Amino acid sequence: MSKKKRPRLVIAGTGSGVGKTTVTLGLMAAFARRLKAVQGFKIGPDYIDPSYHTVVTGRPSRNLDTWMMPPEHMKEIFLRGSAGADLSLIEGVMGMYDGKDPLSDEGSTADIAIRLESPVILVVNIHSMARSAAAVVLGYQRFTPRVRVAGVIVNRAGSEGHYRLAKAAIEQECGIPVVGWLKRDEGLAIPERHLGLVPAMERGELDPLFETLADSVEKTVDLEALLGLAEEAPLLEEGSQSLFEPRQVSTEEAPPVIAVARDAAFNFYYPENFDLLQLYGAELRFFRPLEGEEVPEDADGLMIGGGFPEEFTDRLAREERVKESVRNAIKKGLPTFAECGGYMYLCEKLVTAKGKEYPMVGVIPATVQMKGRLAALGYREVRALSDTILLEKGETARGHEFHYSSLTHHQPHPPFAYESQGRRGLHSEGFAKENLLAGYTHLHFASNPLMVKRWLELCRRSRRKFDKNV
Repeated sequence: MSKKKRPRLVIAGTGSGVGKTTVTLGLMAAFARRLKAVQGFKIGPDYIDPSYHTVVTGRPSRNLDTWMMPPEHMKEIFLRGSAGADLSLIEGVMGMYDGKDPLSDEGSTADIAIRLESPVILVVNIHSMARSAAAVVLGYQRFTPRVRVAGVIVNRAGSEGHYRLAKAAIEQECGIPVVGWLKRDEGLAIPERHLGLVPAMERGELDPLFETLADSVEKTVDLEALLGLAEEAPLLEEGSQSLFEPRQVSTEEAPPVIAVARDAAFNFYYPENFDLLQLYGAELRFFRPLEGEEVPEDADGLMIGGGFPEEFTDRLAREERVKESVRNAIKKGLPTFAECGGYMYLCEKLVTAKGKEYPMVGVIPATVQMKGRLAALGYREVRALSDTILLEKGETARGHEFHYSSLTHHQPHPPFAYESQGRRGLHSEGFAKENLLAGYTHLHFASNPLMVKRWLELCRRSRRKFDKNV
């Protein structure tokens, strides 16, 4: 097994809201200005922050997670994603030690940093403190000594003098450098993350913010010192088990075509899910429902991911030809997987938080009601309640649930897809009927790669059956 050089830093925080994303994006933009190839990663299942990373760096950002997939696969995803990059910046999640279990570091930023042997830059909000910042940093250093806290960036300093007070205390008491600071400036705040973010980035509306972040970082952060710390990261050894080993796929027939809805309404996809589909022999064909693009006629399977359909209800409802193409594809038996936003789109109607109703595709007899607050959030392990296009009855997969809506089935005994296990216990979830599988849970295919193999085999069989009937 060979070892790989991967200059890298984990950008961790003392808690949510301290400025991890602000600092990470500022660093990415500043290094990109220096013509560095920067690879972004996000710890945990989040889709939003990686979308920022991708826009700023020009490279697809990837999720690193040790709960949704085995740790050796997480490491492999890091090594594959960072190939060819001058620097990898890994944005943490919540506080550095917050993960799946309050009694362990499992799934936390600290867990990923240890497994990747990565230096950590700790972001500390020093608003209303000076010497006390040293006590905070010291606690994070000593809590799990295997984590190498290599430096600190202080955020929301009232002035350069305030920054220097905190810097002197931290460096004296903790023995590590404070490599920079950001001032208290509401203009540097990242906008609301869950509504309309992706379309705003696609239109370039956030480019001025990214430029401002780069300007701020260049003025007050020692970028050369950070590069030096990243270069100190040890070589990483490749694992013995590969998720992405080349697979033997049939060459006797054309590859199955998976039509993937991808636009501003449907854009929450894990890159590795696409990678695994292609590895097992699929050809991905993207189409944009919002732009009036119908399901491609040569599709052998259909995937409709999550996103923001509630932001585009009027446009989605107006595109009757698109809806009809989706209905016809599912009715003829096209193996279809829809999750979260895609699940909502396949229902009969979507009701906004203000009570306005919009007709959707209508293949699932259910109504979606938007809420004014978060309806579900957290990791999920799902167990199939029947044989589906991805899972046989009793098989499990892991993923994440995040939505602001609730769904009401119109049937007294709907064909639920999964038994879903989360922090609040078990509940039945989703919809499974014939070759349609849909649900709120975003599944990560790395948690059970057999899902990909089963789906594509079904796509091949369905194509042969359809061709024969024609």
